[in-house]
Amino acid sequence: MFRVTTQKKRCKVLLTIEGRLAGESVSTLEHCWRELRAASPTEKFNVDLCGVSFIDTAGKTLLKEIHRQGGHLVAQGCLNQETVKEITGEAERQAEQDKKHTKRSHIIFYIALFSLLIVPARTPAKSQPQSQQRRTALPAEAPTSVMRLTLDQAVGLALKQNTTARIAVLTAAQSEQDQKIALSALLPQADLGVSEQYERINIVAQFGGNRIFPGVPQHVGPFPIFSAGPSFNGPLFDLTLFRRYQASRSSAKASREDSLSTREQVILLVVSQYIGTLRSMADVQASQSRVDLAQALYNQAADLQKEGVGTGIDTLRANVELQNESQRLLEAQATRETSLFGLSRLLNLDPRQQIELADSLSFFDTPQPDVETSIEEGLSARPEWKSLQEQMRAAELQKKAASDSRLPSLHFSGNWTQLGTEPSSVIPTYTYAGTVSMPLFTGGRIRAETVRADLDIQKLQQQQADLRNSIALDVKTALINLDSARSQVRVANLGVQLSKEEVDQARDRFNAGVANNIEVIQAQDSLARANDNQIAALYRFNQARADLARSIGQMERVYSK
Repeated sequence: MFRVTTQKKRCKVLLTIEGRLAGESVSTLEHCWRELRAASPTEKFNVDLCGVSFIDTAGKTLLKEIHRQGGHLVAQGCLNQETVKEITGEAERQAEQDKKHTKRSHIIFYIALFSLLIVPARTPAKSQPQSQQRRTALPAEAPTSVMRLTLDQAVGLALKQNTTARIAVLTAAQSEQDQKIALSALLPQADLGVSEQYERINIVAQFGGNRIFPGVPQHVGPFPIFSAGPSFNGPLFDLTLFRRYQASRSSAKASREDSLSTREQVILLVVSQYIGTLRSMADVQASQSRVDLAQALYNQAADLQKEGVGTGIDTLRANVELQNESQRLLEAQATRETSLFGLSRLLNLDPRQQIELADSLSFFDTPQPDVETSIEEGLSARPEWKSLQEQMRAAELQKKAASDSRLPSLHFSGNWTQLGTEPSSVIPTYTYAGTVSMPLFTGGRIRAETVRADLDIQKLQQQQADLRNSIALDVKTALINLDSARSQVRVANLGVQLSKEEVDQARDRFNAGVANNIEVIQAQDSLARANDNQIAALYRFNQARADLARSIGQMERVYSK
């Protein structure tokens, strides 16, 4: 369901978009945007994309235009934020390129003027070879080889180089070290110390009293003390430390699952961008074929006019159609290049590296999965669900650790030291001690820690219930879209076949002089719509397959080989 709502706040207009920005909903949003711009040309616009679940290539193109006209895009989630960054980044790059182009033009003009006024014409400098001049002008050579990527290769490259995926791996590694730090608190600790000191002791202060006996000095020393040896300590029984170690272990597992969830999200981004780029390439091919057809029809109309059979209006009409198709081809080529750059950005490649896609949009029928089975599979395989379970377990262990801090704990400590006035006169000394401690009054700290841990558990329970509903919604939506796209592909294929037959019959009628080329132009438009419908249906089918794999937690297994 697609919905657009508007709300005016002070001098700003908030445009809230919910649902899938694809297909017909793009035209709806474009119509709404034009009406708002016409009604309030001086006001600022904020476009809220937080409720958008998917954006296709046409939707991205519309959002670029909205951003260019002054609309501020606001988004949440990895996919929508990446799309907004791509749109705003391209706008900034275009402005920077225009600025550099203007500056470069000025520099070239002044250099040319300076050379004409200062450099004598009768002393020509010895020119360098053209290849050497080119090497001098370009200090850093751009990659010349074109990288040809399949979908599997693109996914594998993203998992190795994508910045978001690498940060998730590093975060999981940090949690592993936190677990080892918590474990070290349960293990014995030992230190080795060597010291040499001088002491002077006040006898009255050491032994008490306010007077000393006659003839007894008031102090002793100074005298040297030398000591060297190990000291050690460790817990024998401390249930609180053990519970905290268990909680850190569950937190590390949750962090690993979060890392897997990020990998799944990155794969979905790459697959969606790859499929969208394939759609752009298919649009270019379809536009090129329509241009070729329009050129052939224009040539046919011109030939008939020269022979005196056709009319000038037929030739003019065919020429107008040719120009329209040529413009659509230029737009499709620009969209293709933009999509290729977006894919290169996700793969974290050199911006100068040229890439081309080795796969193509294809359709292969698959059985429709069962809804309940898919939901259960999603709950058992989704990393987000496993992460919440581990977070729940860690919160419960933290609660137990807070409660168990009321229990007594047993620790041992000791030292073994070579002690004397100097290293040559030392003798071995040692101290061993066991300590039992139990809190009596903690100022309500233990109860507050228990209540806080219980609140964390309740928050996680709410998140778990919301995630369960979200997984079910994702699975059902993906299955509905998959079934619908499968039917759309069959209908679109039949539509293309019929449209081609219509074009052939219309051309035959026009060539025979039975009808003018209005029927040919209409048949061309029908074929264009049929081609667009076929490409869109194939795109929706492949995107629905990717959405289903993500909803059941099988993204990496399906697309990473």
